[in-house]
Amino acid sequence: MANYREILRLHSLGTSQRSIAQQVQSSRDTVKSAKAAGISWPLGDDVTNEMIQEFLFPGKYALACPYTQPDFPEIHKELAKKGVTLTLLWEEYCVCKQ
Repeated sequence: MANYREILRLHSLGTSQRSIAQQVQSSRDTVKSAKAAGISWPLGDDVTNEMIQEFLFPGKYALACPYTQPDFPEIHKELAKKGVTLTLLWEEYCVCKQ
């Protein structure tokens, strides 16, 4: 992940875009987008790189998996029953998905 805090700090010092990109080992497009966001240095101590990234690219780095997560507590409860196996639950799941 790009160090957006460092990019903004170096920009406030008047460092060139190319020099910032080289120092933080990031692309110039990343530096350009961070500078164009209108966020100014100094930032509060509670502002993290993840927060800045979410501000710059809303939703871009959201959960990469398009599938819903299994209901693990429900699976655990079903597996506690006598005669229920993970294979049986998987087969039932496959039948329900059709």
